[in-house]
Amino acid sequence: MRKLMFSTLAAALGALCLAAPTAAVAADVQMRASHQWPGGKGDIRDEMVQLIARDTKNAGVGIDIKVYPGKSLFKPKEQWTAMTRGNLDISAFPLAYAGGKHPEFNLTLMPGLVKNHDHAKRLNNSEFMNRIKKIMNDAGVMVLADTWLAGGFASKEACILEPKDVKGQQFRAAGKAFEQMLAAAGASIASMPSSEIYTALQTGVLNAANTSSASFVSYRLYEQVKCLTAPGDHALWVMYEPILMSIKSFNKLNSTQQDALMKAAKKAEEYAFVEAKKTDDRLVDVYKKAGVKVVTMTAEQAKMWRDIANTSSYKAFADKVKGGRELLDLALSVD
Repeated sequence: MRKLMFSTLAAALGALCLAAPTAAVAADVQMRASHQWPGGKGDIRDEMVQLIARDTKNAGVGIDIKVYPGKSLFKPKEQWTAMTRGNLDISAFPLAYAGGKHPEFNLTLMPGLVKNHDHAKRLNNSEFMNRIKKIMNDAGVMVLADTWLAGGFASKEACILEPKDVKGQQFRAAGKAFEQMLAAAGASIASMPSSEIYTALQTGVLNAANTSSASFVSYRLYEQVKCLTAPGDHALWVMYEPILMSIKSFNKLNSTQQDALMKAAKKAEEYAFVEAKKTDDRLVDVYKKAGVKVVTMTAEQAKMWRDIANTSSYKAFADKVKGGRELLDLALSVD
């Protein structure tokens, strides 16, 4: 009887030892995705990251992506360095936020450079974007999904249609190029991520701001402003906000896992292209229902802004960034 008990115990221990390596192989790869926008509230960027996490997990390849929205893991601008070092796996990240480290990235939020969503899609496969992505890759970050979002202007004081309308207003401008253009038009500039605009408007730190259509809705800025300049047919504000990944993190995955992740990312990119246009429409609906006046620029008004950008933002980029003139011309050459 005792021999039988020892024999059974030995067999069980042997089976446990044999099972251990198998369990290690089957264990999920735990990954972290971070972004600054509210989670679970329909923001397109959160939806993209959630879609990638969900579809990759459902593929059954052993990847589990935990999403940290609302800057709960990293502050907005800290995410770039975290990805380059492999401390953060995935982020929905406005690339111009890293313009301080790579000034070329400021071109992905240049006033009037991108005309609309269809134009932005054509830019994705251009030599201009190939150059931008090489800089990203060299820094240790890769693109999972290309995303461009349109946006506009909003003010507590008056509607913003022409350059003269911003004179004397304390303005939050997303990205260095918009700061330069607005400053040239007579606005005072306060720099901050979009997640801080609401409080700044509420406390009087800001009179006006520009940001994406998605952020205008997600952050409920309609509670603080009187007039919205929606993107319309003559959008000045179109920003590159891709889903990015640390190359170190990507290289840790096997080929099957990489394929599943990229398949999910492609689906997210296609989703975002359609939803970005719907987001502009939703912006107008939400603000009108909130009692905010909604206007759009005419072609003539948009040209006034581009003329100022030409002598401020465009000129500064071409003069100060190494290879800036060539890179700007590449972008402008895409119809």
